[in-house]
Formats: sequence, structure tokens, C-alpha cells
Amino acid sequence: MIGIGKQDMDVLVLRDTPEITELLSRALDTASVAERPGLERALALAAEAASVSDAEIRSRWVRRRLAAAGYKGQLDSVAAIKKLRQAEPGLSLRQAVAYAREAAASA
Repeated sequence: MIGIGKQDMDVLVLRDTPEITELLSRALDTASVAERPGLERALALAAEAASVSDAEIRSRWVRRRLAAAGYKGQLDSVAAIKKLRQAEPGLSLRQAVAYAREAAASA
């Protein structure tokens, strides 16, 4: 979470997959026969990770935060939003509601 105030807080989705994919591709170019299968698998996993939407990454984050807080109910309920805001005090009510709805829709 990065932000200056409640109104500016947002879940920041970081994506390093282009850089990781480039590094794996370069390593694959010079890999020995024994190293190739592992690097090819790693490259496939990096491509799979890159294909996940920002919304899905935020939804996973919400589910993890709620699970860590011990919450097991509906993701977009009032109780879930309250727990999410307790777990992440910097979230505004509007953001918590939006993220909870997004998580519920992707479940």
C-alpha cells in the first residue's frame, strides 16, 4: 500500500514480469541442454503470471488480507469491508467497498 492520505491510498499493482521474462529469455539463449527444461518452464510460468489482470491481483490481495484477519464470510459484506479497513487502515470506505466488490465478483 502506498499513498499520502486516505483519499490518495490505492492498491498498487507491481509487475516485473517483462524484466523477468527478458532475463529468462537471455538465459535460455545461452543455456546448456540440462538447464533448458527448467528455464523453459520458468519462462512459461512468467508468461502465465503476466497474463493475470490487475483486478485479479487486487482481488487476491483482498482475499489474503481478509484471510489473515480471520474473516471467512462473504467478500462484499459489511463485515468484510470493516475487517478490510481494520487490516488496512489507510483504505477509504469507497476503496474498501470497491475492492471487496471486485473480489466478490472474481470469486
